[in-house]
Amino acid sequence: MSGLVLKLSPKERILINGAVIENGDRRSRLCILTPNANILRLRDAIHPDEVNTPVRRVCYIAQLVLSGDAEKEQGRMQLLRGIEQLSRALTDHDSRQHLDTATEAALSGNFYQALKALRTLLPREERLLAAHAM
Repeated sequence: MSGLVLKLSPKERILINGAVIENGDRRSRLCILTPNANILRLRDAIHPDEVNTPVRRVCYIAQLVLSGDAEKEQGRMQLLRGIEQLSRALTDHDSRQHLDTATEAALSGNFYQALKALRTLLPREERLLAAHAM
């Protein structure tokens, strides 16, 4: 069996192709067999009020596509533009690798993988902004 395997905590919510699904009282495991299904763990979702930094803005674009609130092609173009802008500021090797992964995922229409790669940059961005504020 192949596909995406989701391990869910009790009462955890996920969004699959626009439908909110809540797990029961026990831990469980779901196998998503449909390729290119749009999936978003709601515990990982960025609230619109939290979209206040460059990396969060780009993550939010990917999230909007996954939730069905943005058209895929328009979202892809905005996402690629945002990644390009981030690549001008985040020039270290590790950040570049994550940005390259996000770019490849966006180009292939895998917005979940793009979001996953971009989310790894959030702690780095937080450290950089904290250091800049000093």
